[in-house]
Amino acid sequence: MPEPALSSEMLIRLGCFLGGFALMALWEAAAPRRAVAIGRAARWPHNLGLVALNTVVLRVLFPIAPVAVALVAQEQGWGLLNTVSVPGWAAVVAAIVALDLAIYFQHVLFHAVPALWCLHRMHHADLEFDVTTGLRFHPIEIVLSLVIKLAVIAALGAPALGVVAFEVLLNATSMFNHGNVRLQPGLDRVLRWIVVTPEMHRVHHSIVRRETDSNFGFNLPWWDRLFGTYRAQPAAGHAGMTIGIDQFRDPAQLRLDRMLMQPFRADPSPTAFTSPESRVS
Repeated sequence: MPEPALSSEMLIRLGCFLGGFALMALWEAAAPRRAVAIGRAARWPHNLGLVALNTVVLRVLFPIAPVAVALVAQEQGWGLLNTVSVPGWAAVVAAIVALDLAIYFQHVLFHAVPALWCLHRMHHADLEFDVTTGLRFHPIEIVLSLVIKLAVIAALGAPALGVVAFEVLLNATSMFNHGNVRLQPGLDRVLRWIVVTPEMHRVHHSIVRRETDSNFGFNLPWWDRLFGTYRAQPAAGHAGMTIGIDQFRDPAQLRLDRMLMQPFRADPSPTAFTSPESRVS
């Protein structure tokens, strides 16, 4: 990919990230949905430190960006969308929807396979639910996710514009749907048919495993309804539900060094997808 184009893509994504993060942080301060027991000072430096670490890891291991793969696929004629004749706008929309579906299945997989759950559970081990939770992923999971994404982009033949749009949307909606923000019930009911809302995704961060294994969508909310993984509300209610997982309840586990070691610690509980007993609260 030409260097100027790569730089422009990075600036677009950085600008959208900083703007979205600032907006969500202000919204959380002005209208929080849940009372906060563990303050930002105890969590945010570690969660944001993880973001910085992940950025460095990806730039070192994968200097080629997803949009660069899309351009190479277009030049070489790789992928489904490069072998069929469709309008440019339709290819962009199809790429966004198909990539979102791939992310949904990837998310389900990371819950269903024990080894992958050991990586992904760090995201769920946050004891609060806010905008920084949406950025909290283990570096190994981030690398695996990028490998999967690059493969899907190449196989799909996704246009570069569709990839950029998807990356911006995914990042923005991840911060939005992890926000500790208050939405009017009527507005939430309408929005959750269009985009995953905080009220919808918060269920996914419940300590109750049958609720954890629901509402896997990050951007588009349709996949959970289509594949039977949708759960409207947590049993204990949004104000009363417990966030996190059983294994890591000590606030000391919120430290960056402890988070990085969590995948390598023994997990005595099976995944909910492999044990019926684990579905019982």
